[in-house]
Amino acid sequence: MRIDGKVVLITGASEGIGAACAVEFARAGARLSLTARSEEGLLRTARQTGQDALVTLGDLTAESVRRAVTERTIERFGAVDILINNAGIGIYGPTWSTPMEDVRALMELNYFALLGMVQQVVPHMRARRSGMVVNVGSIAGKLSLPWMTLYSASKYAVGALTEGLRMELRPDGVHAMLVCPGYVKTAFQEHARGGSVPEKVRRSRRFAITAEECAAAIRRGVERDARTVLTPRAGWILIGAARLFPGIFQRQMAAMGGAQ
Repeated sequence: MRIDGKVVLITGASEGIGAACAVEFARAGARLSLTARSEEGLLRTARQTGQDALVTLGDLTAESVRRAVTERTIERFGAVDILINNAGIGIYGPTWSTPMEDVRALMELNYFALLGMVQQVVPHMRARRSGMVVNVGSIAGKLSLPWMTLYSASKYAVGALTEGLRMELRPDGVHAMLVCPGYVKTAFQEHARGGSVPEKVRRSRRFAITAEECAAAIRRGVERDARTVLTPRAGWILIGAARLFPGIFQRQMAAMGGAQ
């Protein structure tokens, strides 16, 4: 899809991958609608884009906020060409001891709010027979990481939703793309709902990519109508190893932090 002149709605745009996407897509000529919970971060991102981006402050787990974001975007620009569902949180810690309140909060934002934005935006795309939904999942949605199993479960759900959505919308001229970042240098760990990162995993973050590199990969994926963007691409090797040698892979993952 050609980005120049397109209307791009980005959730979780106050920092990290969302903020980097705002800057990247602005450079490509997109018109931006940005939403997040942090007013300070959202306004900072808007300034960084160098354009008069539409800003909507609010918590996307509320249906009223999702509706307002969509309606304000269409009122200002007349359409939503690209929806980037980026907002999300993490949880570290064992499945058997994580409070259910935290698990529900994780799923509310990572899955239900994402689905809610799809249901708000897609009818408009279908009516125009054009558009793209970009759902930001994770490499943890391609293989379970035992130090964040519940997060993996939420991202597996996002992956399944995106694959099915792509097939549902194909006759309508609307595309769905799944993004699966590996480790990205953001404040993700600091914002996690609960638990802590095992030290062996923390040390592995020296191989992380920047949010800007991730955003550039997403932009390239949109331009070529990709089905899945996995960044860095070396992550495919890890996924292949998990599928070809599941026993060895799971033992190594368990040693890195499965028993907490």
